[in-house]
Amino acid sequence: MPNFSGKWGLTEQLQAVAAGTWTGLPAYELYAWGSNSNGQIGDGTIVDKSSPVQIGSLTNWAQVSSGGGSCGALKTDGTLWTWGVNNNGNLGLGNVVYRSSPVQVGALTNWQLISVGSSANSAAIKTDGTLWTWGSGAGGRLGGGNIIDKSSPVQVGLLTNWAQVSAATSCAAVKTDGTLWAWGANTQGQLGQSNVIPRSSPVQVGALTDWSQVSTDGSSCVAVKTDGTTWAWGSNSSGQLGQGNVISRSSSVQVGALTNWLSPKIGANSVLAVKADNSLYAWGANTVGQLGDGTVVNRSSPVQVGLLTDWAQVSTRNASAAIKTDGTLWAWGNNSSGELGDGTVVFRSSPVQIGALTSWYAVSSNSVTIAIFQGSSN
Repeated sequence: MPNFSGKWGLTEQLQAVAAGTWTGLPAYELYAWGSNSNGQIGDGTIVDKSSPVQIGSLTNWAQVSSGGGSCGALKTDGTLWTWGVNNNGNLGLGNVVYRSSPVQVGALTNWQLISVGSSANSAAIKTDGTLWTWGSGAGGRLGGGNIIDKSSPVQVGLLTNWAQVSAATSCAAVKTDGTLWAWGANTQGQLGQSNVIPRSSPVQVGALTDWSQVSTDGSSCVAVKTDGTTWAWGSNSSGQLGQGNVISRSSSVQVGALTNWLSPKIGANSVLAVKADNSLYAWGANTVGQLGDGTVVNRSSPVQVGLLTDWAQVSTRNASAAIKTDGTLWAWGNNSSGELGDGTVVFRSSPVQIGALTSWYAVSSNSVTIAIFQGSSN
């Protein structure tokens, strides 16, 4: 979770609560906007929204993940909630009933991280380091050694050292020992195995133990190492590997030579990445302006988005969203269903601010965008 300048991060606030030095519980409100044909906004309707609407009245949301058709979120109490499309059991509720409002997944309170894929599958990690998946099992994307759909979370193996995961038709995850693992579809070499053989169980990507974060859109992957270098592999149809060409790769290749990348995000063949100086760069597909560089030209090498150095976190699909260090929220790219949240359905090829608020905490963009707003203490 980010810790924006001038604001307490969630972890620090909860520590202060435990220490008795916080006068009130932090207020974290959930908002969503964009496509809502299947209730994926979570406001109890199926009406698209082009401006942020609050989801419920609770103020204890901690993390969000938008898969487009379905969404997921964690609360500060460690509970897991999902809503939207559920045709493959992708909500993890033990059934295939669509939901237009958040519903709790089970009764456990030890969920730590959620990644909702755009391919009807999800992955999550618990506080004990175990990895769980559910939804569509096509291509082995659930990592359980088969291609069977699961409508409730099932554990992937027995290990308890999973640290971070990204879900799509192919999935990728980092363990606490710095190793990188992948599974699922592999038609474009997106598993990083130097082949195109699909895997229904996690396989290690190389032998290195210095991986920090990984992001996948199902056909390509981008990851950052502990030394700040960024690497990519898989499909390169739009230059999303950042190599200055459109040649796909079945093993990881470094993006440039810089060592100051933080946590790049990939979605629908586009990559957004923030550097250590808080500058923002983008590359890959740009057909709807999702790179934010003021054009609709695909880029096969990183290009800077504007000249400012105040970007904190990013998310991208065909719509892109980002939060700055001052807590303001910005969006650009596809806006056919109002997913940019600026009250219009006008596509934007440069970042536009969403409202005037300065306390946005987390955002996940897709055909529906969901975000957490850090309100005043209760």
